[in-house]
Amino acid sequence: MRSSNPVFSREGTFTRDAGYAGFGTAQQQSPYGSNPYAANPHAQQPHGQQATEDPLVELYQAPSAGPLQTGRMTMDDVVARTAMTLLTLVAAGAVAWFTAPATSYGVAIGAAFAAFVVAMVISFKRSVSPALILTYAGLEGFFLGALSKAFETFLPGIAIQAVLGTAAVFAATLFAYKSGRIRVTSRYAKIGISIAIGFVLLMLVNAVAAMFGADLGLRSGPLGIVVGLVAIALGAFFLTLDFAAIEEGIRGGAPQKESWRAAFGLTLSLVWIYLEMLRLIAILRGDD
Repeated sequence: MRSSNPVFSREGTFTRDAGYAGFGTAQQQSPYGSNPYAANPHAQQPHGQQATEDPLVELYQAPSAGPLQTGRMTMDDVVARTAMTLLTLVAAGAVAWFTAPATSYGVAIGAAFAAFVVAMVISFKRSVSPALILTYAGLEGFFLGALSKAFETFLPGIAIQAVLGTAAVFAATLFAYKSGRIRVTSRYAKIGISIAIGFVLLMLVNAVAAMFGADLGLRSGPLGIVVGLVAIALGAFFLTLDFAAIEEGIRGGAPQKESWRAAFGLTLSLVWIYLEMLRLIAILRGDD
């Protein structure tokens, strides 16, 4: 099925390239394989070749197709690219933590805007660009590092709490998905995407209202806690879409380079969860 993840749902993503077994209509092949003499057992074999009674024997004896032979995406590829992306994010965050002023929100906002622009380019770009993905990770990491340091100034220890909370959500979501407690169906994806769109629109309305001095109370108090929990749940929902898209790509024989797109999608979901976790912990600790 077509992925419902906004990052993975573009045309050409996790699809069948020439020479890769994947999505789309497979080429018609002879049931006798590549042996032209298997279809006609009475045909004369070339001198020096032994006839094969069963064409399946040839297929069984043929060398298996592995990642190094076909260039298909594997789970190891996804893990490696995701690790590289997250390490870049963490390294940039450490740079911001030790260099950016604790009260300089302008630096964080500038990095966040630049990261948003790069993320949009990546999302709408047909081909995968590892350089752009790592650039996004660096900019986003700098933003998160500067923002976390600002929160840490008023609430010591909140950064590590948000990191641990994000890791816990990721582990719980992965366990629920792999154990079959969460099944990504088309209905599940449609409902989740609809809720996510409604949530984003509500946050936009709240942001516009705040610009004119109105406070809808969506980011503070008991209502803010509920909104924070919903936001984190949506982050976990995005992770399940990521997991399903990755498994679909691997099963369909997606090109190895698509592992970078998978890493980008996972990073987006984890950044969402971390930001909402940071905000929720701040509310629970008495700062809104």
